[in-house]
Amino acid sequence: MRAMVLAAGLGTRLRPHTDDRPKALVELGGRTLLEITLTRLRASGIHDVIVNAHHFADSLVEYLRCHDNFGMNVVVSREDLLLDTGGGLKAAAYFLNGSSEPFLLHNVDVLSNIDFERMLTFHREHDALATLAMRQRPGRRQLLFDEHALLCGRRTKGVAADEVVRPARQLMPLAFSGIHVISPRIFDCMTDEGAFSVIGAYLRMAAAGEKIAAFRADDYYWRDLGTMERLQAAEADINSGLVRI
Repeated sequence: MRAMVLAAGLGTRLRPHTDDRPKALVELGGRTLLEITLTRLRASGIHDVIVNAHHFADSLVEYLRCHDNFGMNVVVSREDLLLDTGGGLKAAAYFLNGSSEPFLLHNVDVLSNIDFERMLTFHREHDALATLAMRQRPGRRQLLFDEHALLCGRRTKGVAADEVVRPARQLMPLAFSGIHVISPRIFDCMTDEGAFSVIGAYLRMAAAGEKIAAFRADDYYWRDLGTMERLQAAEADINSGLVRI
């Protein structure tokens, strides 16, 4: 199984830490977010990883070189212009599309103990094009799933009407956790070019009848690390022993 780490964002909400480094090199518990993510992947048996980079990309490349890629095969996908999540994924197709096996897509700014192997099993059992780790929690943006855990739409706070792309008797709003298991066939379905959101692409694929499934991750530890306040909360969780890195 291969993996991609999404790490190209500017990390503006993590300033001043990101004034002189990429978001991936911000530290938590004495380790960088990138090291924490790569260590989790390696512990799950994943050794081939591609990381996208834009903001202070040279620093990220040098960091990996100095740490001997943490004993893994790590390739950096440089983005001269930010490609967003979907465009970044599509640019990495050459690395991820060489096998029929599903691959993992992981945001660098999330901390969790979600079981990747269970996600992979769920993905295969549901014959899904993509499987997303989802949780029942409040959020400004939520995805809508039917009784079969298949993506049907999106709900955005402040927007009066839901965006429903496939009919369902009942819609369950869930919040995305930034971790996906994806079948390489997705690259045949990606018609977008340039910068685009992978979530927007998923909605278009769901409208066309593709299976985008929800893996319920409510029982696992998970925290977004995208702001200073959330980073500090994760630090407290580590110090209290609630989660280990």
